[in-house]
Order: sequence, then C-alpha cells, then structure tokens
Amino acid sequence: MKRTPKASTALISVTDKTGLPEIAAALNEKGIHLIASSGTKAFLEENGIPVEEISAYTASPEILGGRVKTLHPKIHGGILADRDNPEHMRTLAEQGTYAIDYVIVNLYPFEEKLQAGLTPEQLIEYIDIGGITLLRAAAKNHRHVTVLTSPAQYAAVIGEVKAKGSTSRETRAHLAAEVFALTATYDAAIAHSMRGVSGAEGFPERLPIGLSKVTDVRYGENPHQRGALYRTAAASPFTAMTQHQGKELSFNNYLDMIGAFTLVRDLGPDSVAIIKHNNPCGAAWCGDIMRSWKRALKTDTVSAFGGVVAVHGSVSADLATEMGQLFLEVVIARKIEPAAAALLAKKKNLRVVTVPDAYWGAPTGGRLAVVTNGVALVQDEDAGFPELERVETVTSRKPGDADMVALKMAWKVAKNVKSNAIVIADEEGTVGIGAGQMSRIDSSHIAARKAREAGLEVKGAAAASDAFFPFADGVVELARAGIGALIQPGGSIRDEEVIAAANEAGLAMVFTGRRHFRHV
Repeated sequence: MKRTPKASTALISVTDKTGLPEIAAALNEKGIHLIASSGTKAFLEENGIPVEEISAYTASPEILGGRVKTLHPKIHGGILADRDNPEHMRTLAEQGTYAIDYVIVNLYPFEEKLQAGLTPEQLIEYIDIGGITLLRAAAKNHRHVTVLTSPAQYAAVIGEVKAKGSTSRETRAHLAAEVFALTATYDAAIAHSMRGVSGAEGFPERLPIGLSKVTDVRYGENPHQRGALYRTAAASPFTAMTQHQGKELSFNNYLDMIGAFTLVRDLGPDSVAIIKHNNPCGAAWCGDIMRSWKRALKTDTVSAFGGVVAVHGSVSADLATEMGQLFLEVVIARKIEPAAAALLAKKKNLRVVTVPDAYWGAPTGGRLAVVTNGVALVQDEDAGFPELERVETVTSRKPGDADMVALKMAWKVAKNVKSNAIVIADEEGTVGIGAGQMSRIDSSHIAARKAREAGLEVKGAAAASDAFFPFADGVVELARAGIGALIQPGGSIRDEEVIAAANEAGLAMVFTGRRHFRHV
C-alpha cells in the first residue's frame, strides 16, 4: 500500500529507554510522526504516545531473529534525501517514503559485553549493523537530520524543538560529529576483540584506539591545560574503581594512582607504596600492612607529603589513624574497613579509592600509546618479570637467599621508577631511591644519600639498576655506600670492567638480561 509522505518523521529504536517518553512526547506535540522498532513501539504505547511500527511502514517484517529491522530503502531513502533537491523529494513522494528528520538510536552494548567476558560467539550478536547504518546515514545528512545516540542529548534538543520548532544547524552538526566519534570508538572495540581472537602477532597496519570519555578533570598537569579521563574498550581498574570520599580526582592524581597501583600489584599482597610526581618515595613488603606502611614512609618522610598511597590489602582503623597524621592526596586500596572509612572521612579533601579484587592479580599485558605532535608511539606493556627465573651470577661471590629476596624486590621497584633508576632495598622495603637522572652515577649518589638521610641501614642491602652500568663508577659508588649485592640487566661493552669492580668490592652481582627503562 502506498502511504502519504509525512511532513516530518522521527525514527526511534533504542535499548536505553531513559528519557524516551519526554523526547517522544515533545516531538509528537510538534506534529512530528513517530515510527519505531517493535520493542520501542511497545514502550512508547505503554506511555500513551502514538507510534507506527517500522515493519508496518516498510511492509517488510523484522527477519532473522531481529538481525534485519531497518535495512530498507524506505528508511534510508527518507534519511538520506536532500530536502533542497526537488528530484530527491519527488522520489520520496512517488515511493510513499517519509522524510525522516529525527533519528534516535542506541547501539547494541558491545563494549559492555566485551568487558563482561562474553565468548567471541556470544559477542557476535552484539555487533550492531542496522543501528550503525542509521546513525551514519543521519549524520551524513545532518544539514537536514537531527541524530541522537544518548539520553544525555535529549534535554537540549527538547528545548530547541519546543522553542523554535526544530533544531539549529549548529546543533545538528555537533550531534553528527558525536555520531562519527561513537561509531569509530564502537568499531575500534570490535577490531580489538577480533584481533584478540585471530591470534595475530605484531602491530597491525591500522590501530584504531577508541576512547570514550569517563569524566572531565579540573585541569591537566597545570591549570592552563584542559584535561579529561577517557577509557578504552578494555576493562580497567581505573574505571571499575569506587571513590568513597574527597575532592574530584585531578589529572596528576590519576597519573600517580596508576603508578602506585602498578607498583604494589608488582610487589604483591600486604605491600604499600607511596608515590609523588609518578615516582616512588618508598615501598615495603613486610608481610604486615601496618609495618609495610611505616617502612615505606621511612624511606623518604619529606617527599611523602602530598603523596599518593597504594595498599595491596585492607586499610584498618589503626592504619587510617597513622595515615591521618600526614597530608596525602589519595589512598587507593583493595578494601577500606568501616572503622577506617569513618576515620579517613575526617579528612574531607582526602580522596579514598578502592579497586575491585579482580584487578589485583598479575597484569595480562596490553599496549601503551603516547600520542603527541600528530603521532602515536605504541608499545607492549612492560608486564611481568620472567627474567627473575633465570638470573645469571657474574661475580665470584654468589647471592644468598636473603640477598635474592632483596634483589628481586628492588628490581620490581626499579621497573616502576623513572629512568635512570637505582633502588637500594633489603628484605622488607626500600632503603633509598635515585630516580629520573640523566646519568646513572647521579641516581646512585641520590639513592645512597636518601638512605643516609632516612637513617636506614645500607650495609649488606641490595641494589637494582633498571639498565646496565655504562661505567664502573656507579657500582663503585654503591659499594662505597655499603651494599652487598647488585642486580642489573648487563649488556654494556664495559661489562667486564663493571664485574671487576664488583668483585674488587666483594659484591654479589646478577644479570637479568632484560631492561626496564621507564620514560613515561
């Protein structure tokens, strides 16, 4: 049956019904005809809003279990027609096709299902085809068509429609841009998922990185810079976390939280780390969280002021009391006990965050990207320490069991310190940390000086260097400070000179064969 074209039509097909009665009613009140998919039609009719079912309009039923609902010329012709082109409008009239001026569509929740751990076979059913096609068509023709993808967009459009009868071209252009960003992000998540299933290695020719905004932050690293937090399709502790109190998290808070969380996850249960400017001030692994806190703090009590603390375990009331004596920006933990939460709440500005248990295991590995100046540097995540299973002793003296415990933990801390990194540690925690210096000898000087200032015992402690010693001077400096054992990657053209210096000082030294530079 040939239908009479409507003056204006809105197509609605959504899974998220939030705010739908309000926008549908506003359009209906302006005489805009509504057509909808079967589920959306039933919902609107329950709310007393007249609507025509899409399949009735197209005279083509939904098929393949709902896989094909809106892929029809009478739908896409009505969306894509140029209202200023007489030939286009004549074709619509001849075909009895509605001019569709509003498209309100949600996509199947692919990212949500991906994060929920669905199998590849299950995920296939959440790859949206019809919705993507509708959105892209509407966005392409945004000179004439208003396209909405989220309930968050409804209020502004309702306001314009009520005040002016339609939306402005600027609004339509903005909404169209949002569509193309959404579809790019959506497709990036699908590509990420498919690539994981395929088992392909290496870096692909195209690497879409779909980012969805989580929140704005007050500013970037500095007040003159804008900032925001975005998420990828992958599950993340920093989108799954819960903030229990305190001011909104800043850009720098997030950087330090990521560093602190990563460090204690590397160190294991009952460890504590204090981070400042994305470098550890101190870390400890005493087997008891309170002792770990005290030891981590002792490494550098001055720099810990205004720091971010990560606790691989539960924050007790006693620990909260201790923390309350120091100004801190953030406490991030696995759990906050109720009595501890009450005590921490007295610090109104302190941000207190917990991360779900599922994120505290060993990292599975991923990729990191740094985007700047029009390029993206992409690398595999530096995850895990397989090298610690095959260290090579290169000195006459071999490390004892206690030495190896200290060496391995110092090595894990060094991986999380900005290069050049030197970490002095014993069996329970850091003794001194030298971070971010342009020469390794300077980092060695700083680590030894920090240990002296902290009043911690260097004699017999272990030291870790994130990369090889280019000269023997760093080893000589650390030996002079009193260390007894050293761990480093090796690989310098002067390794023999460095080994000779270690032997002369009576040190035990092991090579890992793997470097842990950290520049970002």
